[in-house]
Formats: sequence, C-alpha cells, structure tokens
Amino acid sequence: MTAQKVLKLSEMEQDTAVRVEVDGVPMAVVLDAQGEVHAIGDLCTHGDISLSDGFVEGETLECWAHGSAFSLRTGRPLNLPAYEPVPVYDVTIDGDDVLIDPSVTKEVN
Repeated sequence: MTAQKVLKLSEMEQDTAVRVEVDGVPMAVVLDAQGEVHAIGDLCTHGDISLSDGFVEGETLECWAHGSAFSLRTGRPLNLPAYEPVPVYDVTIDGDDVLIDPSVTKEVN
C-alpha cells in the first residue's frame, strides 16, 4: 500500500483527536501541542472504545470510558485497565496534506 491523504493539516485542531479510516483501519490522528502529528489505532485495547473520542494531554490520548492513557509515540498504555498497546502509524506531511500508510507501523522498542 501507499500513504493516503487523510486530512489537511490546516483543518486540524491542536490537542484534539480526529477519527479517520484508511483501507478499513480505524485511526486516531492527533496534532499535539508541539505541532507534531501522530496516528495510533483508534480502538482502546481494554474495551474497544474509540480513542478519538478521548482526551489529548501532552503526548498521550486518554480513553474517555475507563481512563487508560496511551502514548502517542509508542502506543503503549501508561496506566490500567489497558495493558496492551495500540498500533502507531507513520505520518507524512506533504505541504498541507496529512498522509498515512495503514500497512506501515512504527517499531516500538
């Protein structure tokens, strides 16, 4: 697969998650306070709740239902009840376009 345009950078709100779906893969896309764009799997690993409905704070996205916060950089949960990570996708910015390839996930150490 190749990266696909999902949003316009100029239309994104800082510290707000947006749900997108690329080739059937749901993602939460976030423009953080430092101006960096992140894309992680949209479903909380604790309860299949949409993370894009949650709260962005710093470099985390918190599930609104049970409070598990996930790192936007690694996808790892930072607190219980979730204990499994969500996938993190590579994001490319081309001018004002935000592009994501759902087949390319970042390796987390």
